Amino acid sequence: MDGASDSTQDDGGPFGRPLFDKPSARALSRVGVVDVGSNSVRLVVFDGAARSPAYFYNEKIMCALGAGMSETGRLNPEGRKRALSALKRFRLLGEGMGTGPLVAVATAAVREAEDGLDFRAEVEAETGIRLWVIDGKEEARLSAQGVLLGWPGSYGLVCDIGGSSMELAEIDGGEVGKRMSSSLGPLKLRDLKGGKKVRKKVIRETVAEMQDALGEQKNRLFLVGGSWRAIAKVDMERREYPLHVLHEYRMTPKSVRETAKYIQKQDIEELRNRAGVSSARMALVPYAIEVLREVVKTFKPRDIAVSSYGIREGLLYEQMPQQLRDRDPLIEACRFAEAKDSRVPGFGKVVYEFIQPIFRSAKPDRRRIIKAACLLHDVSWRAHPDYRAEDCFDNATRANLGGLKHSERVYLGLALLHRYSNKREGTRFEDLTDLIDDKSAKEAEVLGKALRFTAMLWLKEDAKLGEMRWYPKKRKLELRLSKEAAPLFGEVAESRFMSLAEALEAEAIVKTARG
Repeated sequence: MDGASDSTQDDGGPFGRPLFDKPSARALSRVGVVDVGSNSVRLVVFDGAARSPAYFYNEKIMCALGAGMSETGRLNPEGRKRALSALKRFRLLGEGMGTGPLVAVATAAVREAEDGLDFRAEVEAETGIRLWVIDGKEEARLSAQGVLLGWPGSYGLVCDIGGSSMELAEIDGGEVGKRMSSSLGPLKLRDLKGGKKVRKKVIRETVAEMQDALGEQKNRLFLVGGSWRAIAKVDMERREYPLHVLHEYRMTPKSVRETAKYIQKQDIEELRNRAGVSSARMALVPYAIEVLREVVKTFKPRDIAVSSYGIREGLLYEQMPQQLRDRDPLIEACRFAEAKDSRVPGFGKVVYEFIQPIFRSAKPDRRRIIKAACLLHDVSWRAHPDYRAEDCFDNATRANLGGLKHSERVYLGLALLHRYSNKREGTRFEDLTDLIDDKSAKEAEVLGKALRFTAMLWLKEDAKLGEMRWYPKKRKLELRLSKEAAPLFGEVAESRFMSLAEALEAEAIVKTARG
């Protein structure tokens, strides 16, 4: 790793300070990370839940530092100017947001360029920012750790593509295993002499070498990097996919092949506009798709998942104590949101325990979504009543929440929509319900109506509401109210309880504790 003599190494990492004072930390102090890549320079400021950091600020400048390096061996002069200008801006933004010193990581272009050291010195002299230059294997490891931040305990192969390199790293049970770096970045491939025939040979031979070193990797393939995300946007456009959230977007080997053919047949500029991809990024997509096709063909993954998390998130994961890593990022993000935005922080746990009998047969994966809905059930109370239902749905389906498949996002969104509305027909999100089956949509409606009713029994964090009993074979829903909660069971509460029973196709029974 380049930069091993930097003082950041002596201080235990590029941040030069511990980000998580205790394993029990719930919140993350604001921190800024800059990724100086071969194609783009990006600033991300993280904030929010310690286990599930949110993007407080995110800005990217397409500098193309690595353009033309295959011929000159030096950083693109215009790219240097743009990158330096971006870093000056980012330093001021970081100061204004209170991030402390920005942590800047540089990858393939800076580490390989003849004038890489000179650029590092110029950046430090002009901005005070020290570039932490990492080698290919370290880049692969940090990208893999970024994936683990969003998918705890995942296993498969992480494929990170930048402008000048492509890295592969295996992950299994929360650990990063073998990893490799290659020169299969689209900027380098574009500069390769000999056209498509030579590119195809170089790509095929390089990927084959990587497979020889890494062995079979037939599990999930995780895609990290801007070019992969651009391809995913094209895949969404081709399929007319309704939820434009890249994180956890799934593709199959077949869809990769079909999208590769689709790109070849399209006018690139028209396709760029339809898919919402920048000109600079779209120019590299034809080269990147050639690499992806070969990776998929060679490693034969069972499915492919796009990750918005990479090196930047991997740096945060690096500092997390194991106790923090072991927490569920979805639940932690929802707890943080409840503590920050709900009217009675802690009441979500009361709601979860109260409605649990209805979902006793739910599997663990579904239980965590139910718990997330309970924690989020009151965070949108400030929205106008006419828009709360849609606001809840929009937040759940598009928010920066880790550990959620798209179908789970829609399930969570529907539950929160029904927290405020009995009906979902006619909303602008109606087409998204096609992403889940009818049974799940019905269950989400029941969950939402359970939240809608229980919110009427609003007391305090440690409230004793009584209990609900659900007899699915007899189709009976029994409500036993505590003495404390009984006075809250007014006309509106009764109406909402009846609506819940109707959704369950059950007979409603109400019993009140006697004083």
